[in-house]
Amino acid sequence: MLACLVLSNAAWAIDFTPHGTQPGLQFSLLNSDSCGGCHGGFVGNDPNFRPHSTWSGSMMANATRDPLFWAALDIANLDVPGVGDYCLRCHTSQGWYGGRVVKPANDPVRGANGCLLEGTPDASDFSNDFSGVACHFCHRMMPTGPLGEPGMIGNANAWLDDTECNGNEGEPCRRGPYGYTGSFQPPHAWAQSAYHEDSALCGSCHDVTTPDTDVGPLKTLKLADGTDTTLPFPIERTYSEWKQSDFSEAGGQTCQGCHMPDSEDPTATACAGGPSRTGNLPVHTFVGGNTWVPGIIKGEYSDTSAIPGSAGGIGRQSALDRTVQAARELLQSSAEVDVSLISYTAPTINTAGALSARVKVTNLSGHKLPSGYGEGRRMWLNVQLLDFNGALVFESGAYDAPSALLASDPQLRVYEVLQGIWNRNGTGTCDAVDGLGREAFHFALNDCVAKDSRIPPLGFQPATAADPNGYELRPVGATYAETSPGSGILVNFDEADYNVVIPPGTPGPMSVSARLYYQTASREYIEFLRNQAIERAVPGENQLCSGEPNRPAVVGPKNLSRGEYMWQLWNLPEAGSAERIFANNFDFSGYQSGYGKSPPESVDSDIALTP
Repeated sequence: MLACLVLSNAAWAIDFTPHGTQPGLQFSLLNSDSCGGCHGGFVGNDPNFRPHSTWSGSMMANATRDPLFWAALDIANLDVPGVGDYCLRCHTSQGWYGGRVVKPANDPVRGANGCLLEGTPDASDFSNDFSGVACHFCHRMMPTGPLGEPGMIGNANAWLDDTECNGNEGEPCRRGPYGYTGSFQPPHAWAQSAYHEDSALCGSCHDVTTPDTDVGPLKTLKLADGTDTTLPFPIERTYSEWKQSDFSEAGGQTCQGCHMPDSEDPTATACAGGPSRTGNLPVHTFVGGNTWVPGIIKGEYSDTSAIPGSAGGIGRQSALDRTVQAARELLQSSAEVDVSLISYTAPTINTAGALSARVKVTNLSGHKLPSGYGEGRRMWLNVQLLDFNGALVFESGAYDAPSALLASDPQLRVYEVLQGIWNRNGTGTCDAVDGLGREAFHFALNDCVAKDSRIPPLGFQPATAADPNGYELRPVGATYAETSPGSGILVNFDEADYNVVIPPGTPGPMSVSARLYYQTASREYIEFLRNQAIERAVPGENQLCSGEPNRPAVVGPKNLSRGEYMWQLWNLPEAGSAERIFANNFDFSGYQSGYGKSPPESVDSDIALTP
């Protein structure tokens, strides 16, 4: 163990996860693959709608296999010793509730680093802590605690049913939105639960706040001038963004409505031999915008049968492919892009012309665009002016696929949140870069928001009763007008004006095109994770976890640090692969091998012809 990872006992006096149901369950969580026997799909179109089949390719199912998560976990543990307990609570329900992280009395260093987890990322979900957010976790969640304690939003501060169903069925109820009458009855204990149709269930994990420890919040939100709001720092606010939008109102849309759409397959059933559920079966894909990491999981962990000593692989190739396709479809429905011409002066042989165009991006989703984990995640506008021959006259938002660099230009429009550490560099403001000017992503240390230009959802009102100034949710460094003066409700669109000088002699007519791109992880984020691992001497995973279960590992980072492994997945081509990872429809149609550098997804586009 390197000196940088050795911690004093005093460092563990703080409990990072004091709320909700704790490890040491009376009834252990069942492994998720045990659900696949009935809820999986084996024939026909079953895999497209059955709960286990669709869940198995999701990022929820693979949250503990995600290499980006592990690279970030290492840095978080270095920044705040032991905070990995808080991170792993969300990412491995099987391991955390099974008592194989920090609690009840494990080695805190190795527990917080995930070294005590049982199983491997390339093993099936039978008795495997790498099984992500388990079926039994979600279907044992309750709106209140066992003594009537109120439900909590955020940080996986969940209450789990840990009593016998109906007092005599030998296991807790498996809870869901349906009741059963007549001849068909599930072969396990069950209870109907309205909570599972409520977005608050999703909010239990999909608001993320600085750890609310047993001695108070780890970090509190500071404003640009250093004023401490005393509010716990908001890391992610997807549920709150939805809650403060029109989507949460009567006639709106729940989280489940978008992220678990009902199957319309005429043969849809929830389980083998069960009643028809056509149009009434929520598909468990749980997709967001991530089309990149599922491909990495497929390549790294689906089939490891040729590796001596490996678990053989999780399979799930088709399920992971379906997740990617579903994510692309959801991205396409998340926004609308329109281009309008404001003014145009045609160039002549001897004089320059001029063009002014307005691009409007409307957020159609139920939360900010983009939402979720903000580090490295972004969207941007690519706007081009092409002449009569298709030659490029002007471009804003140019992205170079081989280097994964987004070019900066005076008119560039990027939708992102940048969080930082107030006065870290002695600037007297929110610093989102380190002393060398490199973008920094210390989510466990961040206490201020340097920028939040993400587009609000329809009917978005940042102010709440608990936060009347809207400090947690309001835009920062970007302006979104109120729908009417004094309403406090912000518009759900952004309008960007582009002004172009057209060189003399440019042949017309010309065309303006605008395209919106989404990216899961920027180059800057991947390089930050790698640089931190190098500069802070993070050991290879086998060294970090030496002597623990299934070590040395034969898949995953092995002798690399997790940050270096993630960087190699991002940067290095895979031998023999010829996958098309990115095709920029404007000026690049080349092919690369490997997983690509988090290739951007084209979300929506529009073209307006000039006179």
